Amino acid sequence: MKKIKDKIEHHILCTDRKWKALPEKRQRYFTKLFFTGYTVLTVLVLINICMSTGNKTNTMLIDHISTISNHSSVEKAVNDNQTNVPIKR
Repeated sequence: MKKIKDKIEHHILCTDRKWKALPEKRQRYFTKLFFTGYTVLTVLVLINICMSTGNKTNTMLIDHISTISNHSSVEKAVNDNQTNVPIKR
């Protein structure tokens, strides 16, 4: 666990050194670019949420759960009934 922590800290320090090595003008450009991307993504998510909740046809279908094990037990019961073998309970 300590090795992983050390690797992460090393990676963060290297990235921080690279960021500080950039000219200030370039840092501002990247900051604006990242903020713009984050803002666009946030607006798109909010629009998607508003569209999906505003849709009046959203209904929830509640049904029985059917799995592979349920299908095999039904098939066994059908086969048992066809061969007229009494089922012990």
